[in-house]
This record gives sequence, C-alpha cells and structure tokens, in this order.
Amino acid sequence: MKKIYLIGYMGCGKSAIGRRLSFATKIPFYDMDAEIKRKTGMTIPEIFEQYGEEYFRDLETDFLRTFRDEFCIISTGGGVAMRKINREIMRKTGLVFYLNAPFKDIWRRIATDRNRPIVQRSTREELEALYDERKPLYLKGAHFKVETERRSLREITNYIMFQIERLRSHDD
Repeated sequence: MKKIYLIGYMGCGKSAIGRRLSFATKIPFYDMDAEIKRKTGMTIPEIFEQYGEEYFRDLETDFLRTFRDEFCIISTGGGVAMRKINREIMRKTGLVFYLNAPFKDIWRRIATDRNRPIVQRSTREELEALYDERKPLYLKGAHFKVETERRSLREITNYIMFQIERLRSHDD
C-alpha cells in the first residue's frame, strides 16, 4: 500500500481529515488542489477561467500518474473520481476512503466559499444535483465508505487509522 486517498464531494472534510490523519500517523499529507496550484502558479478559479474544466481534470489525472512514489495521504479534488482512469489509478496505487457527508452539511460549508469556481456559478439545486450524480462514482472508486454525519474529526480519523493498520498488519 503506497498512498491513502481521501475522496468525496467538495466540503466533505477531505483536507481537514487529511491534515489530522497526517498529524496522528506522521504520514506526509498533500492536498491535490494545493499541489496543482503550486505546480501551475495559478489558483483553481484561474485555471478554470483561462483553460476550462477539462484542462483542470487533465491536471488531476497527471497528478495521480506522476506524484511522488511514497507512502502519503492525499486529499483529492471533489471531481477527481468522475474519470474512470482516476478511480483505477487510485485503487491500484493505494487505499481509497470516500468521505460521505450529507448535502445539507456540505452546503453549510461551501455556500460562501469564493475559491470554488463551481459554487460561484451554480445554484444550490444544481450543486445538489451534481452531488447526487457524483455519489455513485465515489462509491465505485472507494475501498471504504466513511460516514461523517454526527461524527467528530477524531472519530473519523480513528476509523481510517484503524482500517489502515488492519490492512498493514495483513501485509506483514
């Protein structure tokens, strides 16, 4: 097992849980969007505006194919699981945890976020339809579905750490 991937809809807690998991396990943590920003020198909204969503999705696939060959935790972008190739790469190169949060919780977190191009140009109804459309793809890509509703960051982190340890002990 090389990598631990956190997937799920924007605002489900991937970055917060990834940072906490990294702190608890001492495994390096990387945020895919932050790494893409660093590599391109552009914000995600700038990439979308100048080159479009398809180009951004290509950057995500390229990231999955080429990013460090080390044991690490990666919080992915909310749309990364839309591409079959991305789901295949993640499943082959690591363990994939789908953070399943109810849309009402997600909406509360993302409604005023200026760094999410899709939120800026979409209604709540459109975002909820996208959430419903992506959910089966997250499930297809994941090894584990992690329910986040009414669970603390600590509980979610502990559950993921338990699964990682359980699988690592089988590998020994």
